[in-house]
Amino acid sequence: MFRKLYVTLLILACFVQVSLAQIAPPTLDYYLPQDITYDQDIPKPQEILGWVPGTWHVSHDQLIYFMKEMAEASPRIILQDRGHTFEGRPLPLLIITSPENHNNLEEIRQQHVALTEEGSGSLDTENMPVITYQGMSIHGNEASGANAGLLAVYHLAAGQGSEMDELLNNTIILFDPCFNPDGLQRFSQWVNTHKSQHINSDPQDREYDEVWPGGRTNHYWFDMNRDWLPVQLPESRVRIETFHNWYPNILTDHHEMGSNSTFFFQPGIPSRTHPLTPELNQQLTGEIAGYHARALDKLGSLYYSKEDYDDYYYGKGSTFPDVNGGIGILFEQGSSRGHAQETDNGLLTFPFTVRNQFTAFLSTLEAAVNMRQKLLDYQRDFFVETRNNAGSDAYIFGSQIDPARAFHLAEILQRHKIEVYTLSEEFSQHGKDFSPASSYVVPKNQKHSLLLEAMFEKRTTFTDSLFYDISAWSFDLAFNLDFTDAAPASLAGSSLNSLELPPAMTFEKSEYAYIMPWGGYYTPRALNAILNKGLRAKVSMKPFSYDAKDFDYGSIVIPVQNQKMDSEELWQYLQTVADEAHVDIYSLPSGYTEGINLGSRRIRNVAPAKVALMVGEGITSYDAGEIWHLLDTRFAMKVTKLDVSSINRADLKDYTDMILPNSWGRALDKDQTDKVKDWVREGGTLITFRNGARWLDRNEFLDLDFVETENPAENITYDQQNAFNGAQVIGGAIFQAKIDRAHPISFGYDQDTINLFRNTTVFIKTDSVSYHNPIRYTDEPLVSGYISDINLEALRGTRPFVHKPVGRGNIILFTDNTNFRAFWYGTNKLMMNAIFFAEQM
Repeated sequence: MFRKLYVTLLILACFVQVSLAQIAPPTLDYYLPQDITYDQDIPKPQEILGWVPGTWHVSHDQLIYFMKEMAEASPRIILQDRGHTFEGRPLPLLIITSPENHNNLEEIRQQHVALTEEGSGSLDTENMPVITYQGMSIHGNEASGANAGLLAVYHLAAGQGSEMDELLNNTIILFDPCFNPDGLQRFSQWVNTHKSQHINSDPQDREYDEVWPGGRTNHYWFDMNRDWLPVQLPESRVRIETFHNWYPNILTDHHEMGSNSTFFFQPGIPSRTHPLTPELNQQLTGEIAGYHARALDKLGSLYYSKEDYDDYYYGKGSTFPDVNGGIGILFEQGSSRGHAQETDNGLLTFPFTVRNQFTAFLSTLEAAVNMRQKLLDYQRDFFVETRNNAGSDAYIFGSQIDPARAFHLAEILQRHKIEVYTLSEEFSQHGKDFSPASSYVVPKNQKHSLLLEAMFEKRTTFTDSLFYDISAWSFDLAFNLDFTDAAPASLAGSSLNSLELPPAMTFEKSEYAYIMPWGGYYTPRALNAILNKGLRAKVSMKPFSYDAKDFDYGSIVIPVQNQKMDSEELWQYLQTVADEAHVDIYSLPSGYTEGINLGSRRIRNVAPAKVALMVGEGITSYDAGEIWHLLDTRFAMKVTKLDVSSINRADLKDYTDMILPNSWGRALDKDQTDKVKDWVREGGTLITFRNGARWLDRNEFLDLDFVETENPAENITYDQQNAFNGAQVIGGAIFQAKIDRAHPISFGYDQDTINLFRNTTVFIKTDSVSYHNPIRYTDEPLVSGYISDINLEALRGTRPFVHKPVGRGNIILFTDNTNFRAFWYGTNKLMMNAIFFAEQM
């Protein structure tokens, strides 16, 4: 018995020793290649930080300090300032190469960019350096990438020998220390704050369970790895500018995945590659994968490829290069989500994850050097071929009532170095009218013809029914613009080298009233400013006209009399509002208008809005962030972010509107729900989205009649179950609905149909009273993207919008996301109508 006890204790002691050894602070030798020497004049990471990478999670300020010190110490590195995040953190770029290349850097850049230009077919790539763009931790709580960057930069700054010389002489390395500074700072503070001296690897420890919203996202809670194509965020805009300034041959994106996973590198699942991506792109990605495999084999690290993820949506960092002549590569490391966790694969330490990312960084550079000319030739031939296959006609897009939406789409195109032109004359096609004042021409025959095709295509048939992200993103539909893809290129007028929002027109002083048409994108900003100034404003429930000028449903009427300002002050203030919001305001000398008169009961008062946005555990942070960003940055509206956990203690009476974004589980308990019900009955407007439909129905706010689908698993094998179930997911597609333009929810739209982005399977039957269905999906709703036949049948004719008066208040439901990823400009007005006009519904 004593012998058994002794053996047991010995085993436990060995286990403790092994565990302690694994969690002990790492040394620099743990990471660095052993066959290379390092310049002792270059400071080691621990000499700058005070600890070896992997001991702590580097904060963003420490990361930037380290990079500046490296740039100061090494002639191989220059550091460029490119801008700042929403929180004011710097967004630097390190350019790493040999001192000789630095002396000719601009010439090298121009020669490289020439590969993408017309006439590049004769260019010789034999002696050109290859360009890599390697960026870290676009998701801030996937921090092994940013921490591996400390080692990568030290290695490139201090490494010696012929192999290092060959690498630096033949490669320009564009290095972004952290794609997401704000998220990294948030996460590093969390895990470092909760780190114990004796590291606890229990996954249930607080260190591994971030509070909402976590560090994944940026300041406004956006997933920035979906913004490479829309470029709506400051972090995205600087990296896209860098991309188009250099056109890298390889771009790597370092991520993390679940802790029980190993390490993934692309290619992804072959059947989920976008059809516009050249086959050679995937072949080269596969060849590069061999370098990763060999490097990880040396470490004994487990890995896999081709079994997960995809290369479909071009708005991700690993896919965006594929439609721009480069190779995008995704790395996914099983995450320690702190300093060490017990996993299915044993103890996973943070230093181990950092080492894998550092190793993949180096294997990418090895592949780039060895495949240098092959990659350069591919890039050159890509642009030659896309030009040869480009059409000779042009895209035209615009809006008769809203130049701002068309402007913002043109702005995105210009950020991608796409040539945009004015429209030289009035043009009509297929019932769409295009005006030179608010339309743009984009010829297809230009460098980025394939990127253009990817941005505007409509696709409804697919080889695979599973998608890692959305399956449709057609920009003309997202902006709800008039559009044609078959206009004569001869309609292109002058080239637009820079863009500015169209200025507001000047208007004369009135002693009677001013009218602001509601169709402009920024009219909610203007109305909010007017109401918050204490001025009276009204909304027209009927169209009217004056002196041959038509004013549509939803036009805002600002009377001159009975205001807090005299007529002169009011005129000057409204001109300022119009200028700042880029909206047009008209002066009317009389209320005797055609249709209804300005004193009509059909022109109703609009009250100032005070909005609370529910946030916190149970709320989808992406959706909440989109709403916060929209109201704050575009419409200059103050919004109270109200944590759901504090609702019982909160004083709700002053809020006119509360918004419940998409939620999961039970975001509000019974007491919180009852308090919200009482607030609605007293006159509040509750606006809910997506899964909020189930919550509203379950808690008897609404009595909804859902369309339920059945999909029996017949003749499905065990191995097929994931694909079978995944095929019923709507990951993100675009559908057409009819709208009743007389209903206040539709104010500001000039067409009878609207394109909606949908990523839910919530289908609600229409009301028996037809005018209670102001938005209704058509019988053939699919415009672009994937939906299963079962779900498509369920969707036909359903309603994505529900309104119900409750007591003195209102319940409003959108089954779809009207604010998707900040670039779905075309449906933002729906939520703003719900905020300002619920009382008129």
